[in-house]
Amino acid sequence: MVRVRIAHVSGRTILHVDLDAFFAAVEQRDRPELRGKPVIVGGGGPDQRGVVSTASYEARRFGVHSAMPLRTAGRLCPQGIFLPVDGRKYQAVSRQVMAILRRYTPQVQPISIDEAFLDVTASRQLFGDGPEIGRSIKQAVVDEVELTISVGVATTKLVAKVASDLRKPDGLVVVPPGEEAAFLAPLPISRLWGVGDKTATALREFGVVTIGDLAALPADSLERRFGKHGASLASRARGIDADPVQSGDPAKSVGHEHTFDVDTSSREVIERTLLGMADGVAWRLRAAGIRAATVTLKLRDTSFRTITRQTTLEVPADLTEPIYDAAVSLLRRELHGQRIRLVGVTASNFREREQLAMFGEGDPRRHATAEALDTIRRKYGSKAVTRARLVKAALPEPFERDPMTAVEHRGGARRGRGSEAPLEFVEQANEPVFDDNLGDTDGVEDPGTDA
Repeated sequence: MVRVRIAHVSGRTILHVDLDAFFAAVEQRDRPELRGKPVIVGGGGPDQRGVVSTASYEARRFGVHSAMPLRTAGRLCPQGIFLPVDGRKYQAVSRQVMAILRRYTPQVQPISIDEAFLDVTASRQLFGDGPEIGRSIKQAVVDEVELTISVGVATTKLVAKVASDLRKPDGLVVVPPGEEAAFLAPLPISRLWGVGDKTATALREFGVVTIGDLAALPADSLERRFGKHGASLASRARGIDADPVQSGDPAKSVGHEHTFDVDTSSREVIERTLLGMADGVAWRLRAAGIRAATVTLKLRDTSFRTITRQTTLEVPADLTEPIYDAAVSLLRRELHGQRIRLVGVTASNFREREQLAMFGEGDPRRHATAEALDTIRRKYGSKAVTRARLVKAALPEPFERDPMTAVEHRGGARRGRGSEAPLEFVEQANEPVFDDNLGDTDGVEDPGTDA
């Protein structure tokens, strides 16, 4: 544990809390025979397609890391124990941890299933200063959930996030007010939000290797080279970040992705998969009491070329049929015999309950049927009832096997795995939610993985 002495506390006190190797740690907690062994979560074995969701620290010693192909992980760590993702279990554990965090402040912003920001500025009189609160939370998580967390304490979300990552696992790093720039200065530029591979390459042209190198550059030079993003980089390099902790911020979208075991050009297989995913998306929308006005289709072919296309519905929907019809319409414009590796459906542009009346209720019989099916699924599980077309589809069951991945949400620091309510979820089979061909991923850490 690293502690930096604080002479006085002023301004905001922000904590970033991050569960250590979350998925693997939960499996090791629940199965004592796995403790001390290299556990790799993300699939049933090294011969499967897909990527590592997380690796225990024992596996990381062999070079295994999140977002690595399972087959590569198998070569690096042949003695690794490969386990499928149990999204439902991890979500339940995440809720336990988030409940502990909310004992200390209502200002909790989950940004993935295993991490959150807390603003504890107003909690000092009750619970002490930031480091004291951090230690208390760490102990509570160990005592009640039997997991370890790493905590960063600072005056900004940006610095707290960087701090929590420095001494994992089970770390506590405190950055005193006024020392943010000095704390960041020696760190590699890759640790700064907003710096992806392309930006890092461009910054090397200026001789930038560390965050301190970036902070030393004139802001106008950065603006000329990177535009508005340059001004933001200059501020971040000095630890300046006015972004507040936003609790209860709604998701922007909810969707599913599926990676086929074997690349396919079969229109029937792809459309049937879309139907299953549209069903799951509609289920989530109804559970949240919202409808979506925009449907997005994602396709990744065998060469890893990824395209996304979207359309706006005439009437916002929370039923399977209009979401599926929109996705299939987009598919038929883009599918011309190429072999498809991954397909995804996302609903966005939400309309809240009070806005729905202006659009009408549509066919009340369809809504009544959907609500009846929802009731059955909630009581007996998602396998209790399904569409005839999907009986032999062999698709992964939504919300059970698939990793849960948080959709992009307002005020969030990144797109990552699933998150504590009220955020909705993207459900995926084996791959992180990002497009390989989009180039720079500035400002977004590797989603679909945990640290």
